[in-house]
Amino acid sequence: MTSSHVPSVPIDAVPAEFDAAEPWAATTPPPALLLDVREDDEWSLGHAPGAIHIPMVDVPARLDELDYDSEIYVICRQGGRSIQVVQYLTHVGFDATNVSGGMVAWQQTGRPLTGDGADAKVY
Repeated sequence: MTSSHVPSVPIDAVPAEFDAAEPWAATTPPPALLLDVREDDEWSLGHAPGAIHIPMVDVPARLDELDYDSEIYVICRQGGRSIQVVQYLTHVGFDATNVSGGMVAWQQTGRPLTGDGADAKVY
């Protein structure tokens, strides 16, 4: 899902650093964040190793966990929620970009997944 009013990138434009559990571990602040805005149960099934998790409804109350100096890539299952979060984050001053296709596209392209179970998956 995309919107002409929201900056978006395809999965292959998301930095490969998010394929690791601690992207930019030695860099403070990190140059970029991958923000997963799906619900807790979706996150538990499978997510990008380097993502941070803040469900969509909690984003306004948890802005202090984000860095205004970092580019924020926002991802959800397929793109609907992440578009809304990007609109909000850019409105309040963050540099935010929607990840087109979401975690479904992430899994389809073979990027790594981690989760609470032995077999991490999105769908």
